[in-house]
Amino acid sequence: MKVLVVSDNHSSSEELENLVIRHKDEVECMVHCGDSEFDFDETIMNSFPLRVRGNCDFDTRYPEDVSETVGGKNIFATHGHLYGVKLNLMNLAYRAEENQANLVCFGHSHEATVHFEANILFLNPGSISLPRKPRIKTYAIVEWIEDRVHVVFYDDNGEPVEDLSKSFELES
Repeated sequence: MKVLVVSDNHSSSEELENLVIRHKDEVECMVHCGDSEFDFDETIMNSFPLRVRGNCDFDTRYPEDVSETVGGKNIFATHGHLYGVKLNLMNLAYRAEENQANLVCFGHSHEATVHFEANILFLNPGSISLPRKPRIKTYAIVEWIEDRVHVVFYDDNGEPVEDLSKSFELES
């Protein structure tokens, strides 16, 4: 199963449109972790069945958090500002346990990161338009294959960013 995760495009639609066209036929689900700055029903946002409200989103129809099972995996998505993700992942980890999440998607910091603990994958895809660390516009695709989970980060041209990409072995 494959899931595309993106965040923090801050009203830039070109990058979102390109990655949707590029990957729409290869992933089961697309997640947007907030700060799109678009209305909830904006055409491009309809490509992201899991989408949440960031601190720069003013449309109150976006939920703060969303939790859904896709392809047998529990996905929890939030922007991260309400969980203090710029400090640490502790509050987010508690919420992930409450939701029995396999994948936790968040943004806010504009820093592409991935952390795997207790069979929970914490993923910040970075920012597709205003990156901070690294200074590469990024998004990510997560794929579960047998007893492993693979995270591949991509730049805005759809090229893999090998230095950021990682694989983890699932615990039995």
